[in-house]
Amino acid sequence: MRSKRMFATGAVIASLSVMATACAAPSADEGDSGSGSDNAQPTSLNLGWNQPFYSYNENTSNGNATANANIKYLMNDGFWYVDAEGNLQQNTSFGTYEATSEDPLVVKYTISDDAAWSDGTPVDAADMLLAWAAGSGALNTIDADKVKTDEATGAAKPPKDAVYFDTSSPGLALVTKTPEISDDNKSITFEYDKPFADWQYDMSVNVPAHITTEKALGTSDPQAAKDEFIKAVQDKDNAKLAKISQFWNTGYDYTKMPDDKDLALSSGAYLLTDFKENQYLTLKKNPDFKGEHKASIDQLTVRWNEDPLAQVQALENGELDMFSPQATTDVVKAAEKIPNVDIESGVEGTYEHIDTVLNNKGPFDPASYGGDEQKALKVRQAFLSAIPRQEIVDKLIKPINPDAQVRNSFLKTEGTPGYDEIVAQNGSSEYSEVDPARSKSLLEEAGVNGPIDVRVMYAADNVRRANEFQLMKPALAEAGFNLIDAKNADWGSKLGDGTYDAVFFGWQSTTPAVSADQATFGTGGINNLIGYSNKEVDKLFDQLILTSDETEQVKIQAEIEKLLFDDAIGITIFQFPSANISNSTRVTDLDPAILSPTMFYNFWNWKVPSAS
Repeated sequence: MRSKRMFATGAVIASLSVMATACAAPSADEGDSGSGSDNAQPTSLNLGWNQPFYSYNENTSNGNATANANIKYLMNDGFWYVDAEGNLQQNTSFGTYEATSEDPLVVKYTISDDAAWSDGTPVDAADMLLAWAAGSGALNTIDADKVKTDEATGAAKPPKDAVYFDTSSPGLALVTKTPEISDDNKSITFEYDKPFADWQYDMSVNVPAHITTEKALGTSDPQAAKDEFIKAVQDKDNAKLAKISQFWNTGYDYTKMPDDKDLALSSGAYLLTDFKENQYLTLKKNPDFKGEHKASIDQLTVRWNEDPLAQVQALENGELDMFSPQATTDVVKAAEKIPNVDIESGVEGTYEHIDTVLNNKGPFDPASYGGDEQKALKVRQAFLSAIPRQEIVDKLIKPINPDAQVRNSFLKTEGTPGYDEIVAQNGSSEYSEVDPARSKSLLEEAGVNGPIDVRVMYAADNVRRANEFQLMKPALAEAGFNLIDAKNADWGSKLGDGTYDAVFFGWQSTTPAVSADQATFGTGGINNLIGYSNKEVDKLFDQLILTSDETEQVKIQAEIEKLLFDDAIGITIFQFPSANISNSTRVTDLDPAILSPTMFYNFWNWKVPSAS
């Protein structure tokens, strides 16, 4: 069993899970064999994951999930990627970027002549302009806090005449001036209003501008559609931009193979060719892709199942070749019994945490106490004081990772630069021990009588999460809280809908950027799912994203964390242990990353031994 070390992490996306039913997936010789293969027979792999893909646009608040980002990682190319050890790498086969000025900060992006969508349309400045229009919010005509959401899906539902892109980017938000496009439409230049520490991570071309405009406005020709989009942005044509933003928000959401293949275009190594709802998704090598990271395997089929022990059985039966579950002792022990199994263990860039909801008129919301914020704060403090974090780590995590400890920082991982300094100042020591007496005292001070009902949501059929809940329930009962089991198979889409009072899940890091935490803890942030708002926290994040000095960054982060703990919005629990489990006779040359996309990283080097 091999292991991988941990390093600094920053940006986060929700690590979501829902139940899925396994079924037979196609073999590599069904249909197109992937004409790019150098082997006599096409190669194929079956991969296991725990949540179905549900949105091609992983940048919306609804689509912002690991399950979507992993698949898009296989389908879309980009200017940069983060390697297995967390280092930023430029991908010059897709394009180049550089800061041409520091004061003001000016960044120029240029797309390679070879970069193209799978329908043959070149990737160009129109696609980058769409990424800016969405991420910057500069064209929005309505504020996020005034936009309603769909109760069933959580998707944004702005008025039809409003321009509203349902996403946010702290860096692109600083580019308020419409970017300049080169005459050949290959380059775009951003001028930042202020310096930005993480500007290298800002540009990601995730959906095609020509398809978005064609579907929104009815334009049929790709170039005409791109020209129409550029003109609408430059002229601030709100009537057209409203339709474009609405399609961008929801038009790429689907849970099975769309009838309109335009909604599944690729700019990268793989093409989406088959998608059975809640069962499997098939990707085949893109024969026209000219980038550096070409597919080494002709066909990948991703099969979904929430139950990791069922995935172990599937690996043993030859139905799966690799999977990366939420590791438990039972899973690892069961996998170790399989012949030719290869298990790489370590930690992931994902941490478990529990949130308290501040805006649903529940037990942690000041509105439940006539707007008395101090009373609600004491109730939250009482609740968090009884969370058995150490017991959870000892019983559920240490059997897999003996070095595991309770995580005591929202913004930093244990062992990374600044972690110890932040923890020494952030107030996490108030919750170092389970203290039901303190909880009761706080409730008495607040004048709130128990037992207090708390609806706790977590992923249904997730064994580790079920175990966490069972450990929490008696500890909280002693402190005066009655935990109501609100587990839900669709919990990911329900985040932020107000139907629960507390929730525990994992935030997964995607880059080492320091600015991304603003989306989780800043007022109105795309990942702020609890209604938290603190003007001082907002100011500190505004300061942090302009700061490139690492020592100063840690100082600001410590101030932010002190406020987060003072406000008792939730608490961190543990860093995820990882176990990438594979059949060594079916796939080799793996290098799973600590950050997203974890096991999918390095797909361009994977090998099927029998085909070598």
